[in-house]
Amino acid sequence: MADFENKVAFITGAAHGQGRATALALAKEGAAIAAFDVAKQIEYPKYEFGTSAELKSLKDEIEAFGGRCEIFAGDVRDDKAVTAAVEGTVAAFGKIDILFNNAGICAYARLHEMTDEEWDAMIDINLKGPFIVTRRVAPYMMAAKSGVIINNSSVMGLRGGNRLSHYTASKWGLTGLTKAWAIELAPYNIRVVSIHPTGVNTPMNDGLAAMEGKTPEEIAEASAGNLLPVPWIEPEDTANLVLYLASDKARYATGSQFVLDAGLLSV
Repeated sequence: MADFENKVAFITGAAHGQGRATALALAKEGAAIAAFDVAKQIEYPKYEFGTSAELKSLKDEIEAFGGRCEIFAGDVRDDKAVTAAVEGTVAAFGKIDILFNNAGICAYARLHEMTDEEWDAMIDINLKGPFIVTRRVAPYMMAAKSGVIINNSSVMGLRGGNRLSHYTASKWGLTGLTKAWAIELAPYNIRVVSIHPTGVNTPMNDGLAAMEGKTPEEIAEASAGNLLPVPWIEPEDTANLVLYLASDKARYATGSQFVLDAGLLSV
């Protein structure tokens, strides 16, 4: 029997990158997937986001190997869209066992040049978004007295980032939410952890490179500075960590930060 047979995972930012890789990995281990993504271009930042075609292709790919997947288009800032997706997931699969708060954005901006709109978008998507989603998912987990919530923070949720004050603030905030939720939800046997990747080889990294007029490798190397000789990690590396943390093998891990940084924080 697969490790996640009869489990249901709700994943935000699922159309591509780390979210998609994690959805595929969990589905291959037997989990039913609720894939939530904005699935359209938004105003900020100016790089390509997941599309409805990518979201549909994820469902097709999962169902092609016998998995189960429901897709939902919506913005994590939109409580109505989130509520509809969560309720739709429970209607389709009966429950939610795993929540991967993965949706997020990144962009460079100098402190004295940053606009209110840039600050608000970063905080609203990266920090308020996970709050909105978790607020709607948690009651189902509490009723079941079981669940795992995994927040995708960043190495910047444990250190500072040059020209990334809004991004850094959002990711430190997510680290704090992880610790607070772990305490609050422990009586319901719900675990909450955060993961902290270095640069990841995703469309976001490509988009940041285009915005900065650099190659993806240059962007990754400038922001990462990894100890190991790699410019970035792959989305599948994130997926493998999520699978471990969501499994019973990590049954006593809660309130903790798990770093996947190729040694960045060691130097």
